[in-house]
Amino acid sequence: MADVKSERLWQVLRAPHTSEKTTRIAEEHRQITFRVLMNATKAEIKQAVETIFKVRVTAVNVQKQRGKQKRVGRVSGRRQDWKKACVTLAPGEDINFIESSGKV
Repeated sequence: MADVKSERLWQVLRAPHTSEKTTRIAEEHRQITFRVLMNATKAEIKQAVETIFKVRVTAVNVQKQRGKQKRVGRVSGRRQDWKKACVTLAPGEDINFIESSGKV
């Protein structure tokens, strides 16, 4: 795996994505879901999670989410597309976002 610059690793992970579905997946399958850059690769996402949170990652699944059509009065618009990554952690690993927030 190619070594990615440290600055790029901090930019790859945008934010954790939380919803009812991602919370259930996290409890049942040890998967954490993140919003990531649109041009991020699976290898970059894996390296970023392992470096920032100091955990072992076994798999990364990515999915591009299309922005929804929205309308306000006569003005029609569209939300921005985004990419999410479901990261499967190794057995015994866990991410605590409160303690591991190294950078604000």
